Amino acid sequence: MNSDSKAAIPSIIMGAAIALIVVTGLIHLVTAPENFDEAAYKGMMFMVNGVAALIAAAGIYRGSKTWGWGLGLLVAGGAIVMYVVSRTIGLPGIGIDDAWFEPIGVLSLLVEGIYVVLAIKVLGQRQSIAPNIPPLTAAG
Repeated sequence: MNSDSKAAIPSIIMGAAIALIVVTGLIHLVTAPENFDEAAYKGMMFMVNGVAALIAAAGIYRGSKTWGWGLGLLVAGGAIVMYVVSRTIGLPGIGIDDAWFEPIGVLSLLVEGIYVVLAIKVLGQRQSIAPNIPPLTAAG
């Protein structure tokens, strides 16, 4: 097991987080081809997001807070930020996307948002590691 152990994280939370970040990645991988049509760099961002999400899922499964939960937070949080940026100030060479409520985008925001909440909760937990010291006894 990893130094940033998964023992303190309930399996239901881990399972939910893995499912959420995998769905995030799959949404981006499936929609990447249509984003290449808009701009090559946008399609690449979708591909990188999808692959990084799958790596994060593996990290969570293996018990890593850093490259599991942390990478997942970067992936999901970054996707939310870029969704808002693309619809407010726009992306270079593309302009502003006015499709705020397209179904796949709303689904993506939903799963990313839930993942972000879980990740912040997990990453905010302090883990105490008790040293292997025998208890004190009255007899001395």
